Amino acid sequence: MRSENATTDTINDDYVIQMKHICTRFGDKVVHDSVDLQVRRGDIFAIVGGSGSGKSTLLREMILLHKPDSGSVNILGTELADLNDTQANELRQRCGVMFQKGGLFGTLTVSENIGLPLREHSDLDDATINQIALWKLEQTGLHPESATLYPAELSGGMLKRAAMARALVLDPELLFLDEPTAGLDPTSADGIDALILQLHAVYRPTIVMITHDLDLLWQVTQHVAVLGGGKVIASGSMAELSQLPNPIIREYFDGARGRAAQLQAAHLSHSRTNVAHDTKVDAWKPK
Repeated sequence: MRSENATTDTINDDYVIQMKHICTRFGDKVVHDSVDLQVRRGDIFAIVGGSGSGKSTLLREMILLHKPDSGSVNILGTELADLNDTQANELRQRCGVMFQKGGLFGTLTVSENIGLPLREHSDLDDATINQIALWKLEQTGLHPESATLYPAELSGGMLKRAAMARALVLDPELLFLDEPTAGLDPTSADGIDALILQLHAVYRPTIVMITHDLDLLWQVTQHVAVLGGGKVIASGSMAELSQLPNPIIREYFDGARGRAAQLQAAHLSHSRTNVAHDTKVDAWKPK
């Protein structure tokens, strides 16, 4: 585990996101006060913190929707402050974003929503785009019949999956997820947890998410950064963070929900270890 305030002033190719000395203000309100943050290539990385800690603003600064007042933002080896419009558009095509409420266009079908980035950024014909959209739809666990539905006709879980399919349609190197399980019932949320792990195993993108979901934090993420007081207090695995005495961090571990999520994660980890061991033993059984 490390404090993110220990970042250096050099660009490291092992990191797909490097934010240094980020300061952000809205009027008299200081949101970020010299924030340093690094995300290693291939990680599933979460940003957490209380309401008003600047999580969403930090995400918007990563995806070129907001410019900090000062500091450096480097995404996929590119310094955002130096980009012209063409370069910014090219960088956006290497990233996928799933917005908290889906962000799907209500007048387009699910298939049309998923295929929209391809229509905007490729020369593919409509038939090919429709095939790719259907493939992405199926990869996110939706039935092909969902392709002709409109966003208003989808359940909360289906909407999240459709938004995920659109975020993946350009095969991004970097995938941003804004509260991917917010508003879902426990069963639907568990399905999204499993989907994120499955997609990461298949495509190996770097995933950056904002979430309050303790089960998601324990079961899916590899690294977590905690925001508080305008800074990154600490970052590390959930197991590492659980040992820290900081009261802001303790909020994620000391309550009943925190303890239950930690126990559930330990149980699942034990079960997966047993499955892997049994599979290995079976593989060596004589035929």
